Amino acid sequence: MLDAALYGGGGSPAVILTYAWDRLLIDPVPGPRGPANFTGLRPLTRSVWTVPAEATPIAPAGSTLPRLAGELPHTFALIDPLHGAEGITRQLEELIEHLAPESIDLLDVGGDILAKGDEPTLRSPLADALTLAACCQVNAPVRLLVAGPGLDGEISAEDLRDRMGPVLLTLTAKHVAPVSSVLEWHPSEATAMLAATARGVRGLCEVRDAGLPVPLSEEGPTVHEADLDDALNRNELARAILATESLEEAEQYSREICGYSEIDYERNKASWLGKQVERKFDPEGTLRQLDQFETDARSRGITHTTFRRITEALGLNDKQRQDLRALLLSSRPEQYEAPLWRIPAEAV
Repeated sequence: MLDAALYGGGGSPAVILTYAWDRLLIDPVPGPRGPANFTGLRPLTRSVWTVPAEATPIAPAGSTLPRLAGELPHTFALIDPLHGAEGITRQLEELIEHLAPESIDLLDVGGDILAKGDEPTLRSPLADALTLAACCQVNAPVRLLVAGPGLDGEISAEDLRDRMGPVLLTLTAKHVAPVSSVLEWHPSEATAMLAATARGVRGLCEVRDAGLPVPLSEEGPTVHEADLDDALNRNELARAILATESLEEAEQYSREICGYSEIDYERNKASWLGKQVERKFDPEGTLRQLDQFETDARSRGITHTTFRRITEALGLNDKQRQDLRALLLSSRPEQYEAPLWRIPAEAV
C-alpha cells in the first residue's frame, strides 16, 4: 500500500526488510524466526537472505513471508534479530552498500515505535526498538513513517499526536487495490484496519485475544513522517539496546525497562495453547458461538472485528481460521466489510 501511495507502484519493486514474526496464530514457536528456520532462502549479501515463494519454514515453525513473496512483486528480505541491534545494523549497512537505494523508509503501523516504554497499554516494544536502534546507527538517511496512528491497539492516536510529525499522505481505496488479494488471507490486524479505514470504514474494532477496542477514524488512513532522532531519544528501550549482540540480551533489557518481554508472553501462551485439545470444526455450533460473541460485542459498543479476533474468541486455531472465514462469508456475506467483519446493530 505504501509503495503504491509514495512511489506509484509502477517503478522498480521495493526490497522489504522485515521480520518473520507472525505470532502464535500462524507460528506456534515463540519469538521471531531466523535464516536457520527456513529452507530455500537466497543469499543477497553476507548477512541478508531473501525469502522467495518457494522458501519453506522448518516445522513446527510457520511464516506468511513465502506466500507474500509469491503474491506481491517486491523482494522480501529477512531481518535476523538473533544478533541484537548490532546484527540488524550490519544487515542494513550491507543492503545499503549492495543496493544503493534511492530512499530508505522505516515503516511502523500503529505508532508504538514512538513509545517511551512505560505506557501501560504497550504490548510489543521489542521488535520496534530493535529496528529503531539499528536504523539510527547506519550512515544513510532513513525516513521514519507512521501509518494508521493507534491502529495497533497499543498507544492511541491522541497520545501520539505530538510525536508523529506532519501528515505525509492519506491512503485511499486506490492504494489498497494492489494488496486486496493478500488481505483476504493475511492475519495482520493492524494492516487490515489500515486498509479498511482507507476504504472508508469507520467505527470501533475489537482485536487480539484480549479484545482491545480500536477506533476506526479519519486518522486511520493517514501516514505521518516522524523524526528518527526524536524517536530514539524518547524510546528508552531502543537506546539501551543499541550495542546488543544477541536477542536474549535485548530481551533482558525489555524486562528491566518495560517490566516484561513480549517473547515471554508468547512462551506462556504457547505453553497454554499446547495443552488445549483441538475441537472438530462444527459449522452450526460455530454460528451459535458467533451470535453470542456478536451480542457481547454490541454491548461493548463494537462495530467491527477481525477474523483473527473471532478465531481466538471462539477457541479455534489457525488451521480452522480459513474454514471459519469461508463459513461466515457464505452464510452472512452482508457483514463483510473487507477485510473486517461488521457487527450488526441488531442480532441477525
